[in-house]
Amino acid sequence: MTDRTEAETIRRVMTQSINAVEGSREYLEAKHGQVWNTSELQQEFSVESFLSPFVLAKRKCDGIRGTLKFQHSPRFYFSFEPE
Repeated sequence: MTDRTEAETIRRVMTQSINAVEGSREYLEAKHGQVWNTSELQQEFSVESFLSPFVLAKRKCDGIRGTLKFQHSPRFYFSFEPE
């Protein structure tokens, strides 16, 4: 198995895991800390790309790039990790 295939497999498993249980905002905040809905994300970040379950974004207040995770429904973003 190539590194790329392994990475794709890991990404798909993570996506399935995140979306297996519909997490409310309160649930996600308790588990991951700060959570953003789509409009809040757009206010605080410039989104550069999506590759489920990840978003590559730049925080507007200080220009720091990083990744966030997201669940599909309801759509919430969480776990910002600076590069």
